[in-house]
Amino acid sequence: MEIPVIITGSGPSLEQALPVIQRTQNNCLIIAASSSVLALSSAGITADIVIATDGGSWALKHIYPFYRYKKYANASAFAVNLCAALPSQCADSAQLILNDGSFWQNVILHELNLPSVIIPQRGTVTATAAELAFVLSSGNIYLAGLDFSVSDIRTHARPYSFDNLFYGKANRFVPFYSESYARSRLLHQGGSMDIYAAWFKEQLNKWSKRIYSIGGNKIFEHGEPSSRGGLKKTYDFFKTVEVENSNAFCEKGIQALLNALKQPEYSQNIKRELNSLLFSGENEVTERELERAIKETCIKVLNE
Repeated sequence: MEIPVIITGSGPSLEQALPVIQRTQNNCLIIAASSSVLALSSAGITADIVIATDGGSWALKHIYPFYRYKKYANASAFAVNLCAALPSQCADSAQLILNDGSFWQNVILHELNLPSVIIPQRGTVTATAAELAFVLSSGNIYLAGLDFSVSDIRTHARPYSFDNLFYGKANRFVPFYSESYARSRLLHQGGSMDIYAAWFKEQLNKWSKRIYSIGGNKIFEHGEPSSRGGLKKTYDFFKTVEVENSNAFCEKGIQALLNALKQPEYSQNIKRELNSLLFSGENEVTERELERAIKETCIKVLNE
């Protein structure tokens, strides 16, 4: 494609960018981190692609509220890797598979004959979104809500899915604002935001000069999305592959992985890649232990 791409994170400055996104959403492809879709939907903005790469259970809390806005949820596709945690509501949504190039993912995707986009793993989902934008479009890329900092005691744009957790815990001894202050201090002192900001600054020198910022982010050059002569957004760019959404389809991919694990030329690669995912980095894991862990994990996923 050649249309502009807007990437949204959930930083506080996303609120400042919402009016710009509202004006230009029909002329831009919107790729939204799952943590930002609640703020977009509440502003009447439809994300074209929701990107989700986190496998933790907490990641689901960003997507559950999204489905309250049925009008927007049903219109969005999901860009996900094979580790992403997705609720069952996503079963009927189109999914663009992100493949980090690891051997175990290639085995499954080859067996199931599913197309994918190869994007290396990044420390933050917004970096993955930027890489995806480069793949999908040659147009300019605009970043919104990628603050890598807190604004006073605000850590994220409103509404934010985790805020309900803090409202529910609040009482007269621990008011919501005190909890927000403590959370903002922890994020600031943790240093992860500074690491991500430094990484993005370094990447700017490597990426093509077509990345801008909207909504007050200080890391990137500012600009406003241009429609390039009134170019309208269509969905003729994508070809969908229909697959039977059944346990048998999933089990076919699982069995391919287990078969590859039994092959001496493949087993070491698979053990090395899945060790940290399934065993938290334990040094010595036998093939039998790995096989059992794969089966238990997949049974849990299929039952959910």
